[in-house]
Amino acid sequence: MSKTINAYRIKKIESLGKMTAMSQEEIVSAVKTVAQGLEALRSEHAGLLHGLQEAPESVASERVPLVQQSADMIELGLGEAQVIMALASHLQMVEAEKQKLRAQVRRLCQENAWLRDELASTQQRLQASEQAVAQLEEEKRHLAFMASVSRYDQDLNEDNASEHSRSEKPDPVVDLFPDDENTEMNNMSQNPPSTLAQQVNAGYEIPARLRTLHNLVIQYASQGRYEVAVPLCKQALEDLEKTSGHDHPDVATMLNILALVYRDQNKYKEAANLLNDALAIREKTLGENHPAVAATLNNLAVLYGKRGKYKEAEPLCKRALEIRQKVLGKEHPDV
Repeated sequence: MSKTINAYRIKKIESLGKMTAMSQEEIVSAVKTVAQGLEALRSEHAGLLHGLQEAPESVASERVPLVQQSADMIELGLGEAQVIMALASHLQMVEAEKQKLRAQVRRLCQENAWLRDELASTQQRLQASEQAVAQLEEEKRHLAFMASVSRYDQDLNEDNASEHSRSEKPDPVVDLFPDDENTEMNNMSQNPPSTLAQQVNAGYEIPARLRTLHNLVIQYASQGRYEVAVPLCKQALEDLEKTSGHDHPDVATMLNILALVYRDQNKYKEAANLLNDALAIREKTLGENHPAVAATLNNLAVLYGKRGKYKEAEPLCKRALEIRQKVLGKEHPDV
């Protein structure tokens, strides 16, 4: 009996040594095989113990403890086998849960990638919508501007400008020169009628629009509403530069009008810059000896006179006088 137990222990040790290189399924299968063997041994030991109860007392007292000890070892082995199989079952459940979690992680990664693509697409659509809204706002402002021009086009005329000039407080410096502000309106376009036909944009003729704008600006400036007059001039200037280019006589006229508004606000530096720009355009497009050039020179001289720069104003006045004498004659009222 002791030899059998020892052989079993040796076999168990060898089996455990081999199990270290086995898979989980192989280990569970080997444990089940060992458990079956232990069950058989337990039945055999139970039979031996039953048989020893009928044996002589001297024999029973000697062998029963050994058989009982071996039976206890078998019970211990069976308990260990049950623990191993229970642990294997638990590990299988854990592995199944792990696979389930991995599948969920893969699905979440796919959903995350899809959401990122959807977000990028939504951002692109939002950006396109913002651009469309900005364009519509720009068109709305332009239409509102055109509506204001059309609304006042029939109500205002050149008499508003003359009334405004009569009601203004006399300016000692301006009184020294002819009223070139009204001359600006008469010199708005030096193009023949055939050329005017080519200056049509959105159904309106540029010179007529400039005349209307001139009246509007005078109306707003006489009311002290420079916050309206200045944007009107700037919007018209921007439209003219887009349709006709910067070097165009009508652009120079608009620069003169805006400069006069700045002059009324005592913004002499800005007004001087605009007048110099207008002077360069008129000299380039109309010629150096054109009455419109003389008008711009007079406006510059007024600015310099207001700032006490008479030395700079004097040559401008002389040049304007020479142009008018040459073009209009010495007996002309402007001379």
